[in-house]
Amino acid sequence: MNTPTLTITQALQHCQQQGLERLDAQMLVLLACGQGLHQRAWLLTHDGDLLTPAQQATLQVTLARRLAGEPMAYITGTKEFFGLPLQVDARVLDPRPDTEILVEWALELLHQRLEPRVVDLGTGSGAIALALKSHCPEAQVEAVDASGDALDVARANAQHLGLEVQFAQGSWLEPVQGNFDLIVSNPPYIASADPHLQALRHEPLTALASGMDGLDDIRTIIAQSPQHLLPGGWLLLEHGYDQSAAVCALLTQAGFTHAQSRQDLAGIARCSGAQWPHRPGL
Repeated sequence: MNTPTLTITQALQHCQQQGLERLDAQMLVLLACGQGLHQRAWLLTHDGDLLTPAQQATLQVTLARRLAGEPMAYITGTKEFFGLPLQVDARVLDPRPDTEILVEWALELLHQRLEPRVVDLGTGSGAIALALKSHCPEAQVEAVDASGDALDVARANAQHLGLEVQFAQGSWLEPVQGNFDLIVSNPPYIASADPHLQALRHEPLTALASGMDGLDDIRTIIAQSPQHLLPGGWLLLEHGYDQSAAVCALLTQAGFTHAQSRQDLAGIARCSGAQWPHRPGL
């Protein structure tokens, strides 16, 4: 881009000509101009304004990052999830709208209990844990991640949003104490040789891949959960588009009951869960 000749309209057109969707182009231009990412009306009222050389330089850099496949959330540093503005960067997975299905299911279960205790495993940015605490304030919410970097992001989000969540570092349920009404997780579930991982190369691999069939971490969580669930407690897991039958089978084999799945807006079984009916030995 030659400076300083582009107007707002021309900058938007340039981004779209390079292959960006219209919304992405608008967000990059707003970011370059120092405007709020939701202020798209500003683009209309300033369509003839010229970008400064500094703004065009910023746009050129962010455009190259987006064209290289970097998530928009990493470029802008923010992502809205379940109505919450989260700070997001390459230390954590980019929260997906599909995960909101898991949150909705979890809230249905939490609202049936008084002062429920819930733990979010592999919390990343804290998206699930913070959404649950925001919509069920009476819940005692804990969040676990093996990555200290991820926990730094999650803690910052909790502080920014003013939500009280307890954080712990460790592998799945190993660092937690006591029993829970609900265990919820969006764990890695992509097969390690899946070619789709290349398109996700900007995100942490440890938050994506899990063994030859993608189910290694899910197996671990299912195996650990009975020792940390109250009688009648639930385990909810997000998984891949073709894994619902396998996950429900694993839950049933582990002694869970009422194994079932929930579909996303595209009609794909996106998460599965089941209830723990008793404590071993009781």
